Amino acid sequence: MIFIDGVGIGKEDKINNPFFRFNFKTFKNIFGDIPTIDQPYLKNNNSFVFPIDAQMGIPDIPLSGTGQTSIFCGINASEFIGKHFGPYPYSTLIPVIKKQNIFYELKKKRKKVEFVNAYPKIFFDYVNSGKQRLSVTTLSCLLSNVPLHNISDLHKAKALSAEIDNERLKSKLGYNLKILKPSTAANRLIRIAKKNHFTLFEIFHTDHLGHGRHSDKLEYFSNVLDEFLFNVIGKLPDNMNLLICSDHGNYEDLSIKMHTLNPALGLSSGPDAETLSKKIKSLFDIKKAIMETFS
Repeated sequence: MIFIDGVGIGKEDKINNPFFRFNFKTFKNIFGDIPTIDQPYLKNNNSFVFPIDAQMGIPDIPLSGTGQTSIFCGINASEFIGKHFGPYPYSTLIPVIKKQNIFYELKKKRKKVEFVNAYPKIFFDYVNSGKQRLSVTTLSCLLSNVPLHNISDLHKAKALSAEIDNERLKSKLGYNLKILKPSTAANRLIRIAKKNHFTLFEIFHTDHLGHGRHSDKLEYFSNVLDEFLFNVIGKLPDNMNLLICSDHGNYEDLSIKMHTLNPALGLSSGPDAETLSKKIKSLFDIKKAIMETFS
């Protein structure tokens, strides 16, 4: 599973929608078109693009804390607390995350799980200081005893950085890391996934770009993301399922620096791809749909 923060299905807009602005080949070459609000469903053989309801009955702008809790815990978190909340999970959602996150549930079924993202030292210093403002994915791992990767794991090719190619870890934090080709990163993710029953990789720079941060890197990172996803889908083993999903819209409309009301992006590929695309209507359907592939 690849979780991409803040990516929705928007309008056909060659200025404000990076999928059209940079002619995303992940969509164009594989599906022959780019999804839009008017045409959110695309299909090619065993690969499907589909919209996911991110509002979940709460008529307001979706936020990451409740959206990601809904994805990884299989509940309507916004309905549970009566509002959308983020970027971090609401305090009353912490017990839910502890007992219902997908890592915990799969481990109970004796499935091998892994979170591929590698974190810099500054993150571990933050956690060790006792601070608790953590994303749902990170919190799920810490509460479920799923090990978190570090920079050493990147050097050993056992993990991936959230920006895919290590560029920000190298340029901003000064780590002596090679800049990975997106195709190399895709190969690494697939190699790691072959060892597990469930593998998660999280990309969050899309949400930052949607908020107007790091806008000087828009074209660079969009091309890295496109090349990475294109290679993951294209090289996916015949017996492996891939689910790409997001928690809300943002990146698909750069005309505003806030989340959108657009449906979140869903993309499935592999033997259970069509079933996944049909079962997943809202964010809280995602965990259940994944769990049922193990039945």
